[in-house]
Amino acid sequence: MIEIVKTVAQMRSIIAKWRAEGASIGLVPTMGFLHEGHASLIDASKAQNDRTVVSDFVNPIQFAPNEDLESYPRDMEHDAALVEAHGGDIIFNPEPEEMYRGGFSTFVDMTVLTEELCGLSRPTHFRGVCTVVTKLFNIVRPDRAYFGKKDAQQLAVIKHMVDDLDMGIEIVGCPIVRENDGLAKSSRNTYLNESERKAALVLSKAIKLGSELVKNGERDCAKITAAMKELIEAQPLARIDYVKIVNAADMQQITVIDRPSLCALAVYIGKTRLIDNFFTQDIIGEV
Repeated sequence: MIEIVKTVAQMRSIIAKWRAEGASIGLVPTMGFLHEGHASLIDASKAQNDRTVVSDFVNPIQFAPNEDLESYPRDMEHDAALVEAHGGDIIFNPEPEEMYRGGFSTFVDMTVLTEELCGLSRPTHFRGVCTVVTKLFNIVRPDRAYFGKKDAQQLAVIKHMVDDLDMGIEIVGCPIVRENDGLAKSSRNTYLNESERKAALVLSKAIKLGSELVKNGERDCAKITAAMKELIEAQPLARIDYVKIVNAADMQQITVIDRPSLCALAVYIGKTRLIDNFFTQDIIGEV
């Protein structure tokens, strides 16, 4: 059975032993309730590193008071089986009190990249993400860390933070993993009832529509996003948070696709907020 580590001190002791052996270390940061998307990150880490740590921690400081911290799905038995099946070496599963000890008052924050997209509707989210990822990097001291491209803004933020703070860690972005019908894999998909699950396909359909418009030569961001919004708004269970095209470098909104760009959307299906995206350079190459 795979080892589940609960304390920072124990994790550091294991890392020190691996470092003394000359092992390279990969980190896959997760909030648990793992699925095939997470498995692909573990696979990528195993291919590039001698040891792989999977953190499994529902981070309370990236949730706003009205968000789903308490209801966020958790299943450590399932997670342990998945990590073991994909060759992970250790699960780091601390309690919140271990990560944020009494009197905790230090946070890692960022401007510009966090001010658009998810940062608009979740203004404290990325401060929580940056803080917990920094702590995980300090505890595990990985050579590489692996993040999914479904959370494209998060990936950009983490890459920028690592560069700004000279952390010396390679950040590896891995492709979105989808269900057979196109829905992007997400731990929050479990919230959807049968009718909502069908309605949620409108996200991947909108992504496909936007991708085809770009592929066929459309470069006007307003026209692309208007067509995507029209498709989504035709689904009664869907409520748009945003559909935007931004500069991939700084996450700022643009009007014309004349540089590497990210088309991202967030949509509520019932009460469940889901995200999806595509990068224009994956379709048309560098502009």
